[in-house]
Formats: sequence, C-alpha cells, structure tokens
Amino acid sequence: MKFKTPHTLKSKSKTNFLIKHLVVLLAGCATQLPLAVVAGANRVGVWLTNSPSPLYYDAGRIDRAVAELADAGFNTLYPNVWSRGTTFYRSKWAPMEPALAERSPDLDPICRITARAHQRGLQVIPWYEYGLMEPGDAKVVKQNPDWILKKQDGSPYYAMHGANLQTSPLKDLRVWLNPAHPGVRQRFIGLITEIVERCKVDGVQLDDHFAWPVDLGYDSYTSALYKQETGLEPPADYTNRAWMTWRRNKLTELLVELRQALQRSNGNSRISLSPGPFRFAYNKWLQDWEIWSVRRLVDELVIQNYAYSVRGFEQDLNQSAIERAQSWGIPINIGVLAGFGGRTTDANTLRKKVELSASRGFGVIYFYWEGLWGQYAGREGAEIRKSILNQVHRSLYPDPFPNSNNLRSIH
Repeated sequence: MKFKTPHTLKSKSKTNFLIKHLVVLLAGCATQLPLAVVAGANRVGVWLTNSPSPLYYDAGRIDRAVAELADAGFNTLYPNVWSRGTTFYRSKWAPMEPALAERSPDLDPICRITARAHQRGLQVIPWYEYGLMEPGDAKVVKQNPDWILKKQDGSPYYAMHGANLQTSPLKDLRVWLNPAHPGVRQRFIGLITEIVERCKVDGVQLDDHFAWPVDLGYDSYTSALYKQETGLEPPADYTNRAWMTWRRNKLTELLVELRQALQRSNGNSRISLSPGPFRFAYNKWLQDWEIWSVRRLVDELVIQNYAYSVRGFEQDLNQSAIERAQSWGIPINIGVLAGFGGRTTDANTLRKKVELSASRGFGVIYFYWEGLWGQYAGREGAEIRKSILNQVHRSLYPDPFPNSNNLRSIH
C-alpha cells in the first residue's frame, strides 16, 4: 500500500526519515521495559476474515499477507473458516461461501494460509466465527426445524449486527442450533474435525457464538429433553438458575464431545476459546469458561477487550475471572481492536495496550487483519504501523515456538 502522511513528502528519504523517527518515538517505551514485564512464550496473532477483505480470494494476496505478518513479528494466525452458514473450503457438512465458490473454488484459502505460515514458522488456528449460529434462511435450518432453539413466543430469530426483526429479510436474521441435539453435535464436530485433518492446522478456535443464548430453549425438543431428565417443564423465567445450569451443562457436553473427537482425529486437538467478559458470557450466552478452563476442555483463552481508551482497556484487564484463570495456569491472550469499519486504533494507543497486556504476561491477538495496515489502517498509513508493531512485538515477546523451524526473521 502506498505510504501516506498528512502532508505530501517530496522524497523517499524524507519518508524513511519520518518512519524511523516515529518508530523510535512510539515504540521506544517498549524497548526500555525491564525484563520483569516482558511477556513469556505468548502469542502475537491476528484474526483474518473475508468480511470485509479481499484476502481469501487471491493466492498472491494470501502469500503476501503471511510474509508481511511474519516480518512484523507475528507468530499465530486465526483465519475465519466458518461464517454465515458457509465454509471457506469444500465441506461435507455445509456449503462453500458464495463469493469464493464463484471466484476461486479451488483456491482452498485455509490450507494455503496454513502451508505458507508453516513455511515461516507461524502457527495457524482456524476460527469458527459463527459457532452454533446460522442465517435464518440457511438450508440446514429449513431441512431440520427440530434442530432450532426457540424463544417462549415460538420465534427462533435474533436480530444482530444492525438487523431488524420486523423489516430485515431472513438471510439477515440469525437462529441458533441446539447444542443438546445429537444431529447438531454430529454436524458441528464434523465441520471442525474435517479442517483439522485436511489442513494440518495447529488447533481450532471457538468464540462467543459457541453459546446457548439465555432466552432460548422453549422448542419442543429441548422442552421434552428437560422434562425427561428433570421431571419438570422449562421455567417461564429463562434466568431461573436451575434452568440456566441445565442448558449450560448441555453446551459443556458438546465441548467435551468435540475434545474427544479431536483427540481421536489425525490432527491437532488444541482448542482455543475467545469469549467475552466472564459475567456477560456466563449469564447471556451460558458459557462457563471458568469451568472449561479448570477442566482443561480449552487450552488457551483469547479474551476480547475492545475498550477504546487505554484506561478502560486496563480496567477490563483487571477483571477477577482473568486473575483466576491465570492462577490455573492456562495461557491467556487479549483480543485487541486494531481497526474495523470507521474505528481505527492509532499506533500509539495500540502500543500502550500491548505493553499493558505484556506486563501481565498476556499475549495479544488483533482484530483484524485489515485494521493492522490494510483498508482500516487510518491516517498513519501502512508502513508506519508495520514498523511500530514490528518493533513492539520483537521487544516484548520472545519467540514462543523456538523449535518449530521458525523463519519469521527472514527478509
């Protein structure tokens, strides 16, 4: 990308001079941190996705992106593999993403990203963004109505990401598949194990959409199963503690089955989880990621912290659930917003957030690729952000994969 500044520079030497001095100015604090606050063998990663980004549709673009990220001190990539009811490869369980099927059906972006990343010593952990969520008009929804969770009024639909329940078409509304249903479990586990085996990735990631929304569970299948197991009808109050616990346990059962299936597969069985703050996840999505961590059902946490201010970011780092997770010894990384839509975090603020994370021994995962130095890089431009992040990463995070034929520093 062409380097831009607020004022037009008249020579390449002036551009290089500006970059050099901005890097020293903004990243200098990181280079002077005492060893006590330098993070251990943690991840420096980024989420990759097609929305909005042209990355997945061009082999050359994929190769360049991996090379740039390796050069900038990244060690882990989290490419989205499951979104809006479609996959980014030919799947036995779901249709291919329409734009990929039309433009580059044989590209296989996840396997290509993995192959190129492994050549440079990076790890790849595909991200199952949609979890148990599907578009309202998805084929699997139409073919399997008994798989769908419902509200008390019989409606299965959620309006998310700006949609409207009254006016939006079905394709823009969302439904949730029932994690207690054996058909849903088989399909969900199949979606994950097939990419692990095909692309030889280094694990998989679930996020806050691997969930059971608290107001759902009044469909006929769930009601019958609850009565069979407890002798009771589902309470009208969806925040009833016993009712919440029963549903939460069903979600945990699916996670246990996934763990067992991955262990039986020919691939890596590592599970990364990227939840929201604990109280919200526990009460809104019925995710008990504390129990999942204690039981070693997940191998790492990437806790989303998209507070815009540095002060708010620091406050969210101090939540008690994170402190408890640290005491259990599970690796913790912090999800940091680099840029998305009209919201770009400037490089100086990013540096401060990374330093705060590293000072607590946490890795950092940026959301998302285009917000680093792509279309949402903001006014600083690509080259300045690349240089600053490279400096910060290499000063704060030692190589976590020293025995992986790591070639990250090749230029």
